[in-house]
Amino acid sequence: MENINDILNIDSIAHTKNYKKGDILQRHGETNPNAFFVKHGLLKSYSIDNKGKEHIFMFAPEGWVTADIESQVFNRPSELFIECIEDSEVILVPGNLLFGDDLSVEQLKKNKILTMRRIAVLQRRVIMLMSASALERYNAFLEAYPNLSQRLTQKMIASYLGVTPQALSTIRGKTARNK
Repeated sequence: MENINDILNIDSIAHTKNYKKGDILQRHGETNPNAFFVKHGLLKSYSIDNKGKEHIFMFAPEGWVTADIESQVFNRPSELFIECIEDSEVILVPGNLLFGDDLSVEQLKKNKILTMRRIAVLQRRVIMLMSASALERYNAFLEAYPNLSQRLTQKMIASYLGVTPQALSTIRGKTARNK
């Protein structure tokens, strides 16, 4: 599968920046014209509800892109925070490189495929959050992020799944016993 770097040659036209674990690349309420392509490291995008609880929307390991699309494309205040979970090397990708009028037809076709894949993943995630059991959501997490469970805390995985860390511990125990 091609990634955004292959499609747009962003290394040569975008800005690469190194961040430390805990650095926040985007804050709720700010506008940001950039997407973040992870060359090395790990990011999370999340929101914080009015009770102060964090809800992880997605993880972005190496080769993934994350952004608040509404902020990037429509210049609206961000609904998300984007933060480094690990020290990370990130390419800041301006929205015009993803959605600009100066992209070639070939780049637009490939970008459309990437966009449709992302929409399909989000659709599947929303449906799972509405109707799947916690165990089914955990198995989908392992499928979507096969190498991340060792890099994330139990609290982060639980937040992504919409369960408590205790419930995740129970799910992991049942999964281990069934192997």
